[in-house]
Amino acid sequence: MQTNFTAEQLRDPDTAVANQVLRTCVHCGFCTATCPTFVLLGDELDSPRGRIYLMKDMLESGRPATPEVVLHIDRCLSCLACMTTCPSGVHYMHLVDHARTYIERTYRRPWHERLLRSLLATIIPRPPLMRAALVGARFVRPLARLLPSTTLFLQRLRALLTLAPRSLPGPSVVERPAVHRAIGIRRGRVALLTGCAQQVLAPSINEATIRLLTRLGVEVVVARGAGCCGALEHHLGRHEQALAQARANIAAWTRELVAEGGEGLDAIVVNASGCGTMVKDYSFLLRTNTDGKEWAERISGLAMDISEYLTRIGCQPTRPAPGLRVAYQSACSLQHGQQITAEPKALLQRAGFAVLEPAEPHLCCGSAGTYNMLQPAIATRLRARKLANLEATRPDVIASGNIGCITQLSGGAVPVVHTVELLDWMAGGPAPAALAQRA
Repeated sequence: MQTNFTAEQLRDPDTAVANQVLRTCVHCGFCTATCPTFVLLGDELDSPRGRIYLMKDMLESGRPATPEVVLHIDRCLSCLACMTTCPSGVHYMHLVDHARTYIERTYRRPWHERLLRSLLATIIPRPPLMRAALVGARFVRPLARLLPSTTLFLQRLRALLTLAPRSLPGPSVVERPAVHRAIGIRRGRVALLTGCAQQVLAPSINEATIRLLTRLGVEVVVARGAGCCGALEHHLGRHEQALAQARANIAAWTRELVAEGGEGLDAIVVNASGCGTMVKDYSFLLRTNTDGKEWAERISGLAMDISEYLTRIGCQPTRPAPGLRVAYQSACSLQHGQQITAEPKALLQRAGFAVLEPAEPHLCCGSAGTYNMLQPAIATRLRARKLANLEATRPDVIASGNIGCITQLSGGAVPVVHTVELLDWMAGGPAPAALAQRA
């Protein structure tokens, strides 16, 4: 694709990257076949190719974003299926993230949209605030059925109330800064990113991760000062806030790496694939930071999804095969963002489960961070499509590697759990609560 940025524009490092990405695109259109919004809506402007044209025009002109551009960029899930499909290697993720930052700087949204986005960016990355908000939402949740769906504002309000769980698990002690010692001979030492929303919605995932790793001889560090990965704010276009969270995590893990008398880290393990994609991209986000570039690169290089690390150390079951059929839901951030597809399925098979793969595994379930709250109509259609494909395999349980997918798909006919909860169970841990309740 030909571009026409001025020399002055190209002095900005983000615009320079956008220029490189745009020039890689050859307009082939392969991306349209795997884009969830194009599959649903059939609008070229709701495909990666169409959005690339919109972003190119917006960035080259230097003008504020228009309502049309904002509409179609907001509808993008950032599922990154287009990157998996693209034969030219277009790095769509870096382009759309830059466009979102540009929109946030140049476009004034309606007051209720600004308020909602600010609330999401403030509450979700902070577990105490999120817990309080969900407890409050629980009391007004029954009112969701009474709300009409005549406007996007009312659709969003209804989605917020509907997504609020009927009950919340209590806080877990494992999320506090601590060192969880390996059982037996120590084989490794890792830091665990405990996340933000996951702590509130499903602390059992971190508990299962720590139980499994320590049982396998791995010491697990929950570092003081580490928190939200920054992905949520980054995808809302709040670039500086996201960088602040990235720097805080890098500082926390760097202290573990360089502490006097410290024992270092073999990996930084992430059990929410959306967060893992973000942490692995810290080196790009901080590439112009002369003070932090080196450490950002090192942290990104150490980041591993839990399925990657368990494959590396050779996770083995200790219980007999349960004879359960597991439909594996491959989170977009894992299969497209990190290009990890085989490891989770292989681990589940080794643990004795019959692993089933649904039709259209490349299509997003509609969670996509805050997407199911900001674009509820599209997210609801994607959820129904994904659940239909998963349930068509006649599974006993659905497994996924991302808290967003688990939350989005829960409440159907089949229980949904994290992959690591099943692996922990087969290695001596308790059965996942969702399965225990079903039994």
